[in-house]
Amino acid sequence: MRIMSKPIFTAILATVAVSPAFADDPPQNPDGDTEKTAAPTPLKELPAPQSDKDMQPPVASPDVVLPPGGVVEQAGVGGVIGYGRAGVLELGGSAGLMVAPEFRNVNVSPSIGWFLADNLELSGIFGVSNIKAGDSESTVLSALIEPSYHVPFNRTTFAFLGMGFGYAHIQDLGGGLAVAPRIGANVLVGRSGVLTPSLSYEYTTHDIQTTPVGDMKDVTVLAVSQALRINIGYTAMW
Repeated sequence: MRIMSKPIFTAILATVAVSPAFADDPPQNPDGDTEKTAAPTPLKELPAPQSDKDMQPPVASPDVVLPPGGVVEQAGVGGVIGYGRAGVLELGGSAGLMVAPEFRNVNVSPSIGWFLADNLELSGIFGVSNIKAGDSESTVLSALIEPSYHVPFNRTTFAFLGMGFGYAHIQDLGGGLAVAPRIGANVLVGRSGVLTPSLSYEYTTHDIQTTPVGDMKDVTVLAVSQALRINIGYTAMW
């Protein structure tokens, strides 16, 4: 019994010693490719996901100063300057149409705007309106300078409030001082476009010469005309 048990004990020890060596080797597939059966890469070692889309540039902040020359270039998506920054220039216009029984108001208003400070814009607006009420029809021409303040909700949406001052000429009534408060929104579209729905109310004062009656001399009467405008505008910024 002692002679037979020694070889058996030796074989068992050999089996135990060899087995761990095989456990450390990666499993082989028939093609010999060990990468297919390798352990997955830890999540923390994966590269961070990246987007190939251009990002909206940051909106205005108080520490931005005017660039040399006062006007920035390449504002909008893909650039480093966002809408509302000091130096941004926008050019475009707006149009509006109001139709009701016995009433029609059509207007077109080209405009140019320049942000002289962050979120503070100075615009020049030239308006042409044709108003018809019943059998009466009149054309109104106006030229306004409008300071406006734009409040960003996010990088693509702004609310604004402006107050226009200037001159307006009304057919058959003459010209006079025009005041036009305006409120609306700026919505960035595309790379550098700005869609601007707005509501304005224009007050125009003008003098009317009355016809003398008897011994009375001519009397100058101050008249006021009012016009409500609902417009949709589109501008492009530089």
